[in-house]
Amino acid sequence: MASAPSSASRSSESASASARGSGSAQPTADVTAVTTRDDFLLEIGQTLDGQAAVRPVETVDAALELVSSGKRAQVLVIDSRGLADVRAAVDAAAMRAPRAVIVVFAEDAAEKQLAATLKDSKVFAVLATPIDLRKTQAVLEGAIAESAAHKAATPRAAAPAPAELSIGSFRGNAAPARPDSAGAGTPRGANKTLLVAAAIAALAVLAGGTWYFMHGGASRPAAAAANVAAPAHATTAQPVEEAAPEQAVADTSIVQGRIDDLLEKARLAMHERRYTEPNGDNALLYYRSAAAADANNGEAKDGLLRVASVLAGRFEDALNAGRYEEAGQTLANFKSAAPGDSRVASFEQRLFAAEISKSLADGNLDRAAAYVRQAQQSGSAPPEQLAKWRAEIAHRTDDTKVTRLAGLVSDRIRDGRLLDGEDSAKAYLQQLQATAPANATTQRAAHDLGVAFLHKARDAGLARNNAEQERWIGEARAVGLKPAEIAAFQRDLSNTRQKAAQAETDRLLQLARDRMHDGRLSDPAQDSAVFYLAQVESSDPTNAALMDASHELAQKFEERARSSATAGKSADADLAQAKRWGADPKELAAIQQLQSAPKSSAIDTAALAASLRRTRSPAPDYPESALAQHIAGSVLVQYTVDVNGETRDIKVLESSPPGVFDRAATNAIRRWRYAPMLVNGTAVQVPTKTLLRFELPK
Repeated sequence: MASAPSSASRSSESASASARGSGSAQPTADVTAVTTRDDFLLEIGQTLDGQAAVRPVETVDAALELVSSGKRAQVLVIDSRGLADVRAAVDAAAMRAPRAVIVVFAEDAAEKQLAATLKDSKVFAVLATPIDLRKTQAVLEGAIAESAAHKAATPRAAAPAPAELSIGSFRGNAAPARPDSAGAGTPRGANKTLLVAAAIAALAVLAGGTWYFMHGGASRPAAAAANVAAPAHATTAQPVEEAAPEQAVADTSIVQGRIDDLLEKARLAMHERRYTEPNGDNALLYYRSAAAADANNGEAKDGLLRVASVLAGRFEDALNAGRYEEAGQTLANFKSAAPGDSRVASFEQRLFAAEISKSLADGNLDRAAAYVRQAQQSGSAPPEQLAKWRAEIAHRTDDTKVTRLAGLVSDRIRDGRLLDGEDSAKAYLQQLQATAPANATTQRAAHDLGVAFLHKARDAGLARNNAEQERWIGEARAVGLKPAEIAAFQRDLSNTRQKAAQAETDRLLQLARDRMHDGRLSDPAQDSAVFYLAQVESSDPTNAALMDASHELAQKFEERARSSATAGKSADADLAQAKRWGADPKELAAIQQLQSAPKSSAIDTAALAASLRRTRSPAPDYPESALAQHIAGSVLVQYTVDVNGETRDIKVLESSPPGVFDRAATNAIRRWRYAPMLVNGTAVQVPTKTLLRFELPK
């Protein structure tokens, strides 16, 4: 890519043209970039994305010449990588261009050091390179707003008068009247209100940019966060029509003095190609001033025609390149130079046509309508063209309304606000159907809302709330959902219910098995095998897996009852549960007989427990979390060794620290095995206790 042109090659006239940019976004500020790097200019241009024109220069002095002569708000971007003394450059810029907002870029590694160096200077922000797009966009938005606030708050100074000349006022017969500071056609009070609002907004953005400078740009500034989405209810308002676009006006002031002096200055300005800029020192000003002093002066008339010829060419170039703001300003100056020229009406009509087409392409219908009104007022467009423009705007307005309402329906569906109030999906769909009932977008929105209603019906159906389910299905029918879709939904809901019921039964059965394995047969009441099997028995009594689980539970109660009877304890509760879950009556009778045996024959369980012999006892796993935190402890566990030498009814009695090693201890004991304990040649169950210690490895 070619390198950026040197500022030395540009006159003030060409610099001003560049500042207006090649885009058509009508920027409100000029951004002058001091750099020698093409990649930096590209990144800045991409970041601005049409908000402002970029003027590249290679020195701070060249930049200040452009900034001090610019009409619009000014932002000065300095690439510090090419400067020896950045602080001196910043101070010089602040002195010579006090209204310009300065943003400095530095290498990432040098950003903080440079920020410290520039502390208490007039710098708006210090940013790092390579450029962070989002952060830089936020800061440059703040800088542009700040520069606009400076421009709005500072009265426009009159150009310095040349020696022996004084500023006067001139109103040519055919020249447009120069608006006062309140703006053409705008009441002073209204303009003052707008200026105050703009200043407040600019100060908010300035706060965000300053935050970047003070904190090194760590995150998006607070000012950028001010552009958050409006509250949901705000989207119900109709779009506010924006103010009419401001029409460009020429500088109609004159300078008073001797005609020969005025003509001499006009000749010099023509030679230096200062046709209309800078303000207060250009050929158009001097020729008009000479013509005002002597209406018959031939050189003044001829000079105005030559200036008009240059401006006509510039108008064509700007219009063809899509630089409509520049074209508008050039046309205003052209009319000032040659108010009676026959090309004025044609130029105006072409410019209005281009502005309206651009506004329509951008979707800015209010702005397009404002241009149509201006074209009508100026009389530059024929009635048939005005009618064509208005019809296109009306058509696009209807499309915009449909799109907006469909978007609101979609948003409210996403937020779950389907029915209630005027700010609901149903309310917006009704507006949409009243506006464009046959539109494909309307039909799509109705279908989406009907599907959302069916989702609600599904939730109600799974919750067994039949009344609520029917209510939502009725709403789906009301918005036009097809009967076939509703029937398919009802079939799907029935299948889903069956699957959900089966899944719940499987879950309860698994919980019951887990509790049987842990020895929690009937206690605690709300988390035991009995509790979960009773729920399955109530909801799905014919389930095949329920019978197997009930048989297993009955056996567990039999074993526990036998152990209690052997130890001389009451087994009545366990016998009752065993019977309730289908135990063999013969087994129950045998346990009852064992329980009724004389007490003298009761077995000494303590002695039996002391005689137990472990045949397998894997060590417990040390919990990783406890090991990582260097925690040691112990767990006292009570359990029963059954007639097969397996452990069951495992229960933690004490643990230190509580809960840390409980699971590891019970899991280990569950894997232990013992030699069956025999009493009088018969294997018996033996209750026992064990203390497991968890000590950190050395």
